[in-house]
Amino acid sequence: MNGSTALACVLVDELVRCGVREVVLAPGSRSAPLAYAVQSAERAGHLRLHVRVDERSAGFLALGLARVSRSPAVVITTSGTAVANLHPAVLEAHHADVPLIVLSADRPDELRGTGANQTTVQPGIFAGAVRWEHDLAAPGPAGSRAPAGSYAGVHPAWRTLVDRGWAAATGALSGSPGPVHLNVAFRDPLAPDLPVSHELPDELAGRGDGAAWTIVPHYALPRISDHVPRISGQSIVSAKPAPTLFVLGDLPDPALAEQALAVAVAQDWPVIAEPFGAGDRSTVLPHGSLLLTATDWLDVHAPERVLVVGRCTLNRETAALLRRKEVRVEAVTPTGAWPDPSHIVEQVHPWSALGEGALAGQDTGWVQTWRRAGGAVAAGVAPVLAEAWPSGPAVAQTLLETVTDDGILVLGSSNAARDVDRAGLAGRSLLVTGSRGLAGIDGTNATAIGVALASPDRQVTALVGDLTFLHDINGLLIGPGEPRPDLTIVVINDDGGGIFSTLEYGAPERAGDFDRVFGTPTGADLQGLASAYGVAVARVETPGALREALTHRPTGMRVLEVRVSRDQHRDLQTQLAETAAAALR
Repeated sequence: MNGSTALACVLVDELVRCGVREVVLAPGSRSAPLAYAVQSAERAGHLRLHVRVDERSAGFLALGLARVSRSPAVVITTSGTAVANLHPAVLEAHHADVPLIVLSADRPDELRGTGANQTTVQPGIFAGAVRWEHDLAAPGPAGSRAPAGSYAGVHPAWRTLVDRGWAAATGALSGSPGPVHLNVAFRDPLAPDLPVSHELPDELAGRGDGAAWTIVPHYALPRISDHVPRISGQSIVSAKPAPTLFVLGDLPDPALAEQALAVAVAQDWPVIAEPFGAGDRSTVLPHGSLLLTATDWLDVHAPERVLVVGRCTLNRETAALLRRKEVRVEAVTPTGAWPDPSHIVEQVHPWSALGEGALAGQDTGWVQTWRRAGGAVAAGVAPVLAEAWPSGPAVAQTLLETVTDDGILVLGSSNAARDVDRAGLAGRSLLVTGSRGLAGIDGTNATAIGVALASPDRQVTALVGDLTFLHDINGLLIGPGEPRPDLTIVVINDDGGGIFSTLEYGAPERAGDFDRVFGTPTGADLQGLASAYGVAVARVETPGALREALTHRPTGMRVLEVRVSRDQHRDLQTQLAETAAAALR
């Protein structure tokens, strides 16, 4: 066993001992030792291997595998631009607290800075976007073919580096899961000696009981305490009942959203929630963002206090509410950081403050006013949405009426997420996820595939726009023999950047400058593209046809395309806002 094979086998063995079960490989030459090692580990039943030829999609596949499972997935690449292509997925994992382990192969010291092929500066390539990083030198001197036993005293260091990476990725000690980067140099020979064996000799073996070399605690979710925390000697209980609105944004773990919603139910707080996360939404106000567009009503009934839990990134109405001068904004955070882009948060509470009574204080009459307002908006909006087919919100409403609560919904970051927000999730317990760390459209297909592969017992549906779908068309590229998910991707095709038509750039007076640089029509044949990747595809023309299709769980992947007009987005948004305002007069 040569040095490169020994190093790769020890690293993979220790990853398995830590708990890694999903590995994504984007093959190359310098990463050959790792490729052989993970394939051998899969054959032994220790992990599941996914091979992809596009590194960017590989990174987002790994992110999707870890997003809902909350267990780190590993993505392996060769050297050079292959590593750089992982940067979007690493950034998303960093901002969304998703555990991810990047294992990149590199040239040894003597080839760095020499103009050697596919050699760049890989250590530190992800800058401040990783929880931990390490550059691991190639074993042995240049030209060495030292046997594996020569590294008997070195392999514990290899193993503890893996353990440190696992601890950092899971947030076991910091409480902040995220991506880590282990850059590993390999010298020739890169292929294993013949006859091939990946069985580690005794002098390179790990702990005899199968445990990791260094045991680190499992990451535990922040807990809601039954005791009222004290900050600077003062209780954070409201001194008097204050009309309080609970605003729920995106949180790193769906279970945190479930905890928060359970507390809102117990406290009888009215809730405005972005669609992401899990939990009983029985107290969530339907069409909450539309309710906030009714500024005349809000002038009279604004809350005195808003408790913000999670990052609110989806709509401008929530941001406008938080900037009202008469509103006291308080943040509750499960980590050491809290969202406050407008710099208006007056007090920050730890997660334990959500314990019953810790943030209590409410005006019952005011609560009922908000609940009645939510019902009035829902009643007013329902016929508008029913008549708006085909449109993004109408497609989202049909989807929400059809998918079951035990399913998972993956949302694209552009109009799709906002369509679901406008359609409303009130009364549902559906698990909804998406890339909200940076809210980019990168890798959405691959992320959804990862979520589906990690959740084989649940029906997974993705809702995306056409540009999001096209941006990661290579995410559909799955080779023969690779694990394939059961997944439905619903594509709302408005032939371009429809979200911009709802913003200031889409104002009628700017129409002459809009289409080419914002509308970006592509004219792409989505059905032809999906078919070329071997994915079943159908165009859906009616709500009934969409319901019928979604009622049946697919075997394998399928794409359902719904064509809508980009020109209607702005008018429908205005109509919904006007309907909400009229319902509250």
